[in-house]
Order: sequence, then structure tokens, then C-alpha cells
Amino acid sequence: MENSNQTSQREFILLGLSDVPHLQIIFFFLFLFMYLMTLSGNVLLITAVRINSKLHTPMYFFLSNLSVIDICFSSTIVPKMLLNTLSKDRSISLVGCGIQMFFHMALGASECILLAVMAYDRFVAICSPLHYQTIINRKKCFLLASLSWGGGFANATIHTPLTFQLPFCKSHHVNHFFCEMPPFFKLSCKDTRLNEIVMYVAALIIILFAFLLTLISYIRIISTILKTISSHGKDKAFSTCASHLTVVSLYYGTIIFMYLKPRTAYSPEIGKIMSILYTAVTPMLNPIIYSMRNKDVKDTIKTKLFRLSNPSNKVK
Repeated sequence: MENSNQTSQREFILLGLSDVPHLQIIFFFLFLFMYLMTLSGNVLLITAVRINSKLHTPMYFFLSNLSVIDICFSSTIVPKMLLNTLSKDRSISLVGCGIQMFFHMALGASECILLAVMAYDRFVAICSPLHYQTIINRKKCFLLASLSWGGGFANATIHTPLTFQLPFCKSHHVNHFFCEMPPFFKLSCKDTRLNEIVMYVAALIIILFAFLLTLISYIRIISTILKTISSHGKDKAFSTCASHLTVVSLYYGTIIFMYLKPRTAYSPEIGKIMSILYTAVTPMLNPIIYSMRNKDVKDTIKTKLFRLSNPSNKVK
């Protein structure tokens, strides 16, 4: 009996999205499709940028970083969720849970900062084109990318140890599909006020600040478009800005909902939906919205990548 209790203290049970068998099958294939789309879209973008020297620009440097984050972010959560959907054993070890939470927090915050950096890059390119190469130089690109990654991992280094210092004596059954902070606070028999304050402060500094910077950048971009571009060009520019803002708002909006909402108002079922949107849906949409609609990327995929995959075309 003692060994059983000790074992249970070293693992958690992830309850997942549903216990209904036919829904589990639907969820499995749906998330498998989204995960494969995420991997293929982001790998395709990274490859296109690497093989085409015309794409060796700050914008595509940041997009490649975003693709790496999205691949890792999705891979931190979705494979385990797929396994649990079909398996009767939904347990995850204490260490495994800590690692999953750490990388989820690190990569999620890194993406928040990087999206703001990318918006700033487009703002400088459109609003100050003559000074673009001076402002967004090679050194600045590496500095901004390092800031994004460093800020994300610093965020995870604070939150993960704080969360796992809590005693989880109420239950080890997590009403979620991966190890995320808000559901874990519900399991603790200790006051989680300090954890919540730290979470809200970090969310305000990282998420809200990044979202406001992104929003201001796009407002300035739209203002410049209205003043300088012809009516034909405006339609295309507005279409691009609208699609960017849609996916950015989806990402920031769901994270703000998860991490700035009071614990008393937290709903496990709504929390799962919000988490799905920013962990599985946005990593799949990012390469499509940001890159696959771009002519240079499409031409690279059609010509260079197609030629590499069909050596016989070179002979012709």
C-alpha cells in the first residue's frame, strides 16, 4: 500500500479531452492532421529559406525562428496527447510533466516576444524603408532573436519550479490534456496566491506588452499604407495585414484568456479549447499565413524544391 502511494505521488493522470470512444477517434485524427500540417508547413518554410539566398533577409530570419519554435512547441504537447487519446494509461511522470511544462512555458513566451519583433520589423520596413537596413542590421536581428528565446526560457525557469514546489494533495488527476499551470493550481491544497501573482505579472510584462507592441506596429503600418499606396496595392496590403492580425490576435487572445483570467473564473472545458487554439491551431496556421502566400516562398517551393525532389528535371 505504501509503495502504491509513493508511486502515485510521482506521476499525474492527464484526463484529456474526452472519455467518449468515438470522440477520442475523431480527436486523434484531427490533431494528427494538424500536427502533420504543422511539421510539413514549417519544415518546408525553413528549407525554402535555407536554399534560396534571396530569402536571406531579416523577415525570413525571424520567420525561420518562428517555425523552429512552432515545431518544438507543438511537439512538446501533441504527440503525448495523441498517445493518451488511444491509450488506457494516461499517466505522465512527475519529471516528464515538469519537462513538458518548462518547454511549453519557454516556447510559448518566446513566440509571444518574437511575434512582436516580427511586427516591429515590418513596421520599420514599411514606415522607414530608407533606414531599414541600418536599423534592422545583422547584429540587431541576432539580438532580437536572442531576446525572444532568452525571455521565453527565463519565464519558464521562474514558473516551473514555483509550480512544482506546491503540494498536490487534492488529486493527481489533471483535468487537461497536458501539464499547464492553471489546472495544476486547482490540485494544490496550499494557497497558490503567490504563484498566481507571479503568473499575472509575467503575463502582463510578456504577453500584454508584446501584444500592444504588435498592435501599435500594425496600426502604424496601416496608417502608412493609407497615405502612400495606390488603391490596387491597398487591397493586397490590407489583406496581408488582416490575415497577420487574425492569427496574432488568436494567439495572444487565447493566452491572455488562460493566464490573465482570475482563478475563480477558470473553467476546465473552456481552458482546454483555449489551449488547443494556441498549441495546435496557430502553429499550423503561422507558415500558411506568414509565408506560403508569399510569392518568393511559393516560387522557391515550386522551382528549387521540386527540382531537388525530381533530379530527372535537371537533365532536361
